[in-house]
Amino acid sequence: MVRQKKNWDEDDVRINKSRQFGSSNKTRPRTKDRPDYSKAQSATIIEVDRGRVQCLIESGANKTIITAMKARELGKKSVVVGDLVSVVGDISGTEGSLARVVSVLARKNSLTRTIDDHANDERVIVANVDQIAIVIATTNPEPREGFVDRALVVAYDQGIEPIIIMTKQDLANGDEFLETYKDLEIKVFKIDKSSDLGKLQKTLANKITVLIGHSGVGKSTLVNNLLESSKNKSVAVGDDSKHRATGDVNEVTGRGRHTSSSAIALPLSSSFDGENFGWIIDTPGVRSFGIAHIQPSRVISAFPEFTKAISHCPKNCSHNEATCALNDWPGFTNQNLARLESLRRVLSVE
Repeated sequence: MVRQKKNWDEDDVRINKSRQFGSSNKTRPRTKDRPDYSKAQSATIIEVDRGRVQCLIESGANKTIITAMKARELGKKSVVVGDLVSVVGDISGTEGSLARVVSVLARKNSLTRTIDDHANDERVIVANVDQIAIVIATTNPEPREGFVDRALVVAYDQGIEPIIIMTKQDLANGDEFLETYKDLEIKVFKIDKSSDLGKLQKTLANKITVLIGHSGVGKSTLVNNLLESSKNKSVAVGDDSKHRATGDVNEVTGRGRHTSSSAIALPLSSSFDGENFGWIIDTPGVRSFGIAHIQPSRVISAFPEFTKAISHCPKNCSHNEATCALNDWPGFTNQNLARLESLRRVLSVE
């Protein structure tokens, strides 16, 4: 069947009335102009709660806590505690005021994990930190090398100083477990509920430290004791309700129950201008800490004594194979070799 050609005329043309010249309903013309954020104020994210965030604005000696919402263009998971951001709008900090986060500045580092070791499902926990405190218990729940090793891999990858805090010293000593990490020269603090936290506080002073650990290890109890010791329960957030709830361990599974649902930054000083001012970032207890997104070469490069040797490694070297240049590198001391053995064990964690 041959389709006959139709003779078209002007009645067959559909006209969009909203675009007719002179129409009162014409649409707004497109523009390449973008909002001017040149006068945006810099701030630091100290808490993320659903669609709203708490930000700290510092201007000389003046420090203000404000509430803000994220600009839509930033996306759902675009900001985390520790992020440096730009904010516009009402930054007075008065009750009921609301500002807007319009951009996130480049991060110097970030603490990330992958879910079930899927490299494409990377989650950022916090950003721009100086130290990571890996909190484990002597028992109840039992300390796990796999978790500590994974946390160390991320720390070395991002240039974050790791420390280990072992709680519940009143139940066991944990020395045998800690022996595994002695050659990596990591600071270790062994405490219980009644411990003097003076030495730990000195290590936290003038630093931004993120605390991570499994549920039930006593992390929230530790945070509360640190805040009590600094006599500064609520400078950053305004009321005592921000003290972290504490929980216990499930007797059936041996795992802790989640008591913290979001990360929050808390100051460790009697005032913002305290001599030993520092921040701790408490995070929810984690049950999985995947490191599929980490490259072994970046971890090894965090150790200066191995820098020259790894430059002679084969391409894509895992640093745990027969052809690795680290195997027979001249000049390594026994201490170097001990640290290398420990580091390779950490890198081989699955």
